[in-house]
Amino acid sequence: MTLKFLGTTSDEGDCPTLYEVVGEGKIVVQGDRLLDPEHLAQLRDVKESETFVVVPRELLVKFSPKE
Repeated sequence: MTLKFLGTTSDEGDCPTLYEVVGEGKIVVQGDRLLDPEHLAQLRDVKESETFVVVPRELLVKFSPKE
C-alpha cells in the first residue's frame, strides 16, 4: 500500500492528518482515538478490527478528495 499525504490542520506536524491510498480510492485518517465507552456505545455495526478517530470537520472540508 502506498500512501499520499493530503493535508493536516495541525500547526506542529502531528495529527490530525489525511492520506490517500494511491490507486485504491481509499482514505486513511490520522487522529486521536475515540476511547470513551459512552461514545463508543453510540456507534453501529462495529467490527472487532475497527477503531475510530476524532478529527476536526475543517480537515475533511479542506483536504478530502472531491471525487
